[in-house]
Amino acid sequence: MAGPKAITELQQTQRLRLSQQQLRFVRLLELNAREFDETVESELEENPALCIDEDNNTSTHDETPYYLRHINNSSPDGNDYDFTAPDESETLYDHLLTQIGEQRLPEDVTEMSRYIVGNLDSNGRLQRPLRNILDDLAINTGVEIPEEVAEQAMEVVRGLDPAGVGAVDLQDCLLLQLGVMPDSTERNDAINILRDYFDAYTKKHSHKIISGLKISPERVTAAGRLIRTLNPKPGAAYGSERETAAAIVYPDFTVSNEEGLLSVTVNNRFPALGIEQSYVDAVNDPAMRKRGVRRDKAFTLTGYNNAREFIENVRQRQKTLLTVMTAIVSLQREYFETGDVYTLRPMMIKDISAITGQDLSVISRATNNKYVETPWGAVKPLRELFSNVKGDEEQGETLTNRQIEAQIEAIIEDEDKKHPLSDAQICEEMQKRGYTLSRRTIAKYRDAKQIPVARLRKHI
Repeated sequence: MAGPKAITELQQTQRLRLSQQQLRFVRLLELNAREFDETVESELEENPALCIDEDNNTSTHDETPYYLRHINNSSPDGNDYDFTAPDESETLYDHLLTQIGEQRLPEDVTEMSRYIVGNLDSNGRLQRPLRNILDDLAINTGVEIPEEVAEQAMEVVRGLDPAGVGAVDLQDCLLLQLGVMPDSTERNDAINILRDYFDAYTKKHSHKIISGLKISPERVTAAGRLIRTLNPKPGAAYGSERETAAAIVYPDFTVSNEEGLLSVTVNNRFPALGIEQSYVDAVNDPAMRKRGVRRDKAFTLTGYNNAREFIENVRQRQKTLLTVMTAIVSLQREYFETGDVYTLRPMMIKDISAITGQDLSVISRATNNKYVETPWGAVKPLRELFSNVKGDEEQGETLTNRQIEAQIEAIIEDEDKKHPLSDAQICEEMQKRGYTLSRRTIAKYRDAKQIPVARLRKHI
């Protein structure tokens, strides 16, 4: 009688393998002009294999250097490149990465944690859903990251100092801070209030909290005092000097008008990048294969490869930015020629994607937090050139964000301040003016202009 058959199962799994080149390109594409220049300067200081190619001569190695002079503002000899002293203040990004590096985490969780930190805003808030971040990584790197790895990395970030970083909204931020506090009646009441009666708390409806939680008014008051000690922007305390400097806008692009001919420039302060000739010679030297210099060989190869990858990432970033901005100017030609905001055409990210062939996420990264200097000298955020609402093309209507915002501001300015209009009432007023928008859309534009809700605009 034959014995039991052995069953062999083959299971294929996909593990996270993000190369430094992929991570650097994603990060470089997100940077604005000032951040990008600082990154290049830092890379030049940290990697001895990377250098400024002062001779502008092609090297003998197999990687053709990418020269930036044809799209930057440097002088031909590169003498205007100013090596400024680095900002010694610790940024939130640096502070969080240091903590991640001190933990013993699996490699995939560590890399994903760093990527999540890179998506936090200056207040430490994660404004984008984790699912969207995973989609970006899949699109930009071709790597599918398991959700359990991303969720584990998310918990790592949410456990970092200062408490509250990694929160998805204000309610989540405050609850994270309460979660690390010692157990007490005030702390537990505060958690219950924020978790179950957050809307009532923000509207100061104490009676709903008292009846719902069945606690005394004194306990509600004590919990409220504790909540007011929490920091709604835990990340804002880091890198204050850098943030002050960042308040000065450095345009990422310049659009010039030379006798009716529009041209686009990607702004950078640094000249051409290359690889130190000594590293090129060492890599190609057969003597480096000897056993006695194997360690030196590895060090040299690491610096050489990192320099090549960085130059390639810079090349890819600059090419992408130039392609995207050129497409924007082609669609908004009349605006850049006249400066009249009402000549802006309805334009969405998908329109630029259709012209350039780039993915939507690439367009989003290339335009987010970027500024353009116009031919008339004004510096405008790129996102102001986009619109999310289109009019009835058959009737010749073209709506842009600026036009909609102007109408909403005019309605609110003319309202009775003793009885301010709700978003639904503003929606009705907009419909009377020929704009068909949802209440949610009205709220989005009102928030974008930092106009408070009706109850906070009320004058007693």
